[in-house]
Amino acid sequence: MASKMKSLFVCQNCGYENPKWYGKCPQCGEWDTMQEEVRVEQKGNTAAARAGGLGGGTRGVAQKISEIQTVGEHRYHTGLSEFDRVLGGGIVKGSVVLLSGDPGIGKSTILLQICQTLGEEETVLYASGEESPHQIKLRADRLGVTSENLLVLCETDVEVITEQVNAKKPDIVIIDSIQTMTLSELSSSAGSITQVRECTNLLLRTAKSLDIPVIIVGHVNKDGNIAGPKVLEHIVDTVLYFEGEKNYSYRILRAAKNRFGSTNEIGVFEMMDQGLRQVENPSKMMLEGRPANSSGSCVACVMEGMRPILAEVQGLATASNFGNPRRMANGYDFNRLNVILAVLEKRGGYYFSNMDVYLNVIGGIKLFEPAADLSVALSLVSSLKEAVVPDDVLAFGEIGLAGEIRSVGFCEQRVKEAIRLGFHKIIVPKDNLRHLSKETMAQAEIIGVQYISQAFQAAL
Repeated sequence: MASKMKSLFVCQNCGYENPKWYGKCPQCGEWDTMQEEVRVEQKGNTAAARAGGLGGGTRGVAQKISEIQTVGEHRYHTGLSEFDRVLGGGIVKGSVVLLSGDPGIGKSTILLQICQTLGEEETVLYASGEESPHQIKLRADRLGVTSENLLVLCETDVEVITEQVNAKKPDIVIIDSIQTMTLSELSSSAGSITQVRECTNLLLRTAKSLDIPVIIVGHVNKDGNIAGPKVLEHIVDTVLYFEGEKNYSYRILRAAKNRFGSTNEIGVFEMMDQGLRQVENPSKMMLEGRPANSSGSCVACVMEGMRPILAEVQGLATASNFGNPRRMANGYDFNRLNVILAVLEKRGGYYFSNMDVYLNVIGGIKLFEPAADLSVALSLVSSLKEAVVPDDVLAFGEIGLAGEIRSVGFCEQRVKEAIRLGFHKIIVPKDNLRHLSKETMAQAEIIGVQYISQAFQAAL
């Protein structure tokens, strides 16, 4: 069949297409994002069509749900329990996983590390468009990856990769990265909206038709979002974010989307010379080096999925030299900090209006849960009054605008984790006391408080 040339203008922010150029994208409203792309339309079979349908390479036929045969769910275990936890128990057959993160955060490192365990029983195809075979070999030697079942393919043409997948029939495929992949039928450059979308679609069809899991590495833009169209996140089954501060060696793996598990779980890793090492007890890690008998410090307990995490919250209140006092928060929501300061002034009588206030969560972790409110308030009042919160005191609870302490979920798990790490006095919302077992209550001094004034009397 003869091919036909077609010129389109595509928004590089949202993927909107139009034969006419606009200075402002009509769909997302961004300026100067419309770029011209020339496409070759073929009326014959395209690469996506050659890859077969999602049901196994045949035309779709509607079936009754009662007639669909199911088999036991099979997951591949990566050898890193933290990685498996975020995935929901391992890599599901036929799934497409998108792993994104900042440059140098450790995306390629962790994927090459799991190849060692996966290669013990399964065949892994590692397709890289960023490194040569020699570079991959050097990195594998440093990480101790010596599996004979690891196949390396350095190629940027996604059609060549899918041909190798059909020929070699590997058990798992890794693509590093999707921004370097191209489809020869498209004239746009690698990394463009169209290339990223169509390459991912072809890999998706290949994964579903052959029942092979595909892990795709994706870059992020300057705003921290996944580079490429938003539809990319809708195509894949699981979206993972690899986070970490440049000044810390710790890395946190989160799931933003997961069709086969929870999106609340996190995995904690530490970057070492020999690669990433999983941290199975992140609470102990977060509390290392905590100063003794120092004001302005309190330990909080938040839930990440089903795992309680203990983190130290440090507050500093000092007299301001300016007309407008400064407010800074690191690892905690800035607007939430202002709300707590207002409640402390109105309901507690602690005045911060002429004080500079700084709040910091140690370890680079971010506290999104309202259960950290009480610890934040205690650290600020401790700094204001120069009163020390004892080292064996832990507090959690949500603060309302009336100064009341609201109940939070998973109180039993939080208290048990605090007791396990040596805390003897635990301040909790009063309503949560009825959810605690007698065995747990007997192991530590657990104080239920209803208002912030009661919490301050119990802790300071």
